Amino acid sequence: MIFEQLPAAVLWDMDGTLIDSEPYWMSSERTFASANNSSWTEQDGLSLVGMSLYDSSKIIKEKVGSDLDPEQIIQHLTDGVSSQLKQEIFWRPGAKELLLLLRKSKIKTALVTMSMRRMAQQVADSVGFNAFDVIVAGDDVRHGKPHPEPYLKAAELLGVRPEDCVAFEDSLTGLRSAEAANTKAVGIKNIVEIPIAPGRITWPTLEGVTINDLRELFK
Repeated sequence: MIFEQLPAAVLWDMDGTLIDSEPYWMSSERTFASANNSSWTEQDGLSLVGMSLYDSSKIIKEKVGSDLDPEQIIQHLTDGVSSQLKQEIFWRPGAKELLLLLRKSKIKTALVTMSMRRMAQQVADSVGFNAFDVIVAGDDVRHGKPHPEPYLKAAELLGVRPEDCVAFEDSLTGLRSAEAANTKAVGIKNIVEIPIAPGRITWPTLEGVTINDLRELFK
């Protein structure tokens, strides 16, 4: 028997979930650290995955000893990643295909990212079709992930209840935000570990995901 409830909306994290941009961020962070005569390791980069840029920039400032304020660091890092995205965007397996399926099925979508709006718009414009009804970016919220505000705001802008939405995330920080907003939060495994927890949903990939798979989440 097919369960009939469709999600009212599907809410997408961007970095690491929709696009494989984490290596770009780590490259930008290394370049910034080097310009400040400091080092930046892969583990340093991994520790920031999913975190708001406002929080991560403070950590970067302290670690590399930059004279810039956090807002200036954010702009430097965003410029670095944006430049790499202009060269090539690597989409996560199954992400664009599922987005297209959602649009054809008339299911609302939102991009919910802690990256700056200008970068979120750059990625949205590169999908190749009108992929998102709304964008909620890091500079659109007062509290970044893991606070629920980003997902609550996305649901509000779409005119739907958070509990009727599916949210896709690749990091624990982002997943905690989506869970706290009471969405059907699904962790999609990528470069950082997502711990098992009671009631937590994780999938190995978005490749081959169907509308019926989304229905199953509401059983």
